[in-house]
Amino acid sequence: MFSDKLKARFLGLALVGAVLAVPGAASAGVVVKSSGPSAGEYPVGRQVADEASITLRAGDKITVLTDDGTRVMQGPGTFRVGEGATRTRARFSNLTRQRAARRVRTGAVRSGATGAPARSPNLWFVNVAAAGNVCLYDLGSVRLWRPEATEAQTYQIRDAASQGSLEVSFVESEAVRALDPNGLPITDGGNYTITAPAGEDSEAASVNVTFVTMDEEYAAPDALAQALIDNGCTTQLALLADTLEASAE
Repeated sequence: MFSDKLKARFLGLALVGAVLAVPGAASAGVVVKSSGPSAGEYPVGRQVADEASITLRAGDKITVLTDDGTRVMQGPGTFRVGEGATRTRARFSNLTRQRAARRVRTGAVRSGATGAPARSPNLWFVNVAAAGNVCLYDLGSVRLWRPEATEAQTYQIRDAASQGSLEVSFVESEAVRALDPNGLPITDGGNYTITAPAGEDSEAASVNVTFVTMDEEYAAPDALAQALIDNGCTTQLALLADTLEASAE
């Protein structure tokens, strides 16, 4: 009844319709920050389609990373996820720049005159005060970052498996120090304890971290956020979300 050409055309149209109907085929963003009464409905890690509408109540604030940028929605109101996203590529590029992080050889990154920044300047620095999983591309060039850089301090990092340890000394106003991979090798999936020096009025504080190797480089904020979520790297996810949210508002 139908020619082969018409059959092929109908088959092609059917396939296109099937792709459009498949859940997840349309562009979608990922929730990276969520607070307020609707936080349970939109938890961190949930994917929301760009064409979806979100209704928020008073006190709600949801941040979604999409391929087009960062969308910050604050209730009350109804919002379309894909509309009004702020392009934050420049800030994203600065935060995730690996070459800048690799320039730290022996730790010559210093804070400004007023002390270290409130947030780490690079996603691939290891926060000495934050426990949990740490996602990195290169475990042979690990950099430790301390939130406060007002005085000289010596931290210790210990391998839970081998019990090997290494002291890392920051000079005054120095925010970042590179680990010597020969002094203490860092392994994928390895558990380590980072211990801060004791203060005049406080005991030494320790945090436990687990290193995770990233196998793929992500050029889009939403894709990187999803990878951090999948690997349990919540401290880096929070840094990514806070930085991009601040630049979007």
